[in-house]
Amino acid sequence: MLDADFFRRWLTAVAASVDREADRLTELDSAIGDADHGSNLRRGFAAVADVLAREEPATPGAVLTLAGRELISTVGGASGPLYGTLLRRTGKELGEAAEVDRTALAAAFAAGVAAVAQLGGAAPGDKTMLDALGPAAEALGESFAAAAGAAGRGAADTVPLRARKGRASYLGERSVGHQDPGATSAALLLAALAGTAGEAA
Repeated sequence: MLDADFFRRWLTAVAASVDREADRLTELDSAIGDADHGSNLRRGFAAVADVLAREEPATPGAVLTLAGRELISTVGGASGPLYGTLLRRTGKELGEAAEVDRTALAAAFAAGVAAVAQLGGAAPGDKTMLDALGPAAEALGESFAAAAGAAGRGAADTVPLRARKGRASYLGERSVGHQDPGATSAALLLAALAGTAGEAA
């Protein structure tokens, strides 16, 4: 079973991973976006780690809801609202339970991914974070490692795609050949989840 401490450790691990990979995320974003994805997420997840250390929410749902709220308030651009929506909706779906199992998390996470799709108006294949989050949501019912692996493959599979949503879509055919930064950061999120659970992707 997964308690609030597990979710705090997961999001703290995400903050550390994003901090390590921020330059790479920004490099990816410089090719097809605003060149700020890494710096925005670094700031946002650092704020998440800080608020979780200060407030220590008591349930998994409360941890995710607080983290989502913090991302929305501190991250500029599209990534703050999208990641914030993912975490807030997942947290809302988990409710007030003190502990949840992976099956419950998988269902809640799928609802979070659906909320992201609704907010961004994107679908799988549009070269967005959904190309990593969608496969991860499907695989999470199998294992944490399977979800992380699916997210990583989903991110890599955005390279040949033409962007149909977001800033990258303005480039048309020139967006082909670049890995989507949002899908890449989504893969970091899932890799940190698997690592926190003690499962290598």
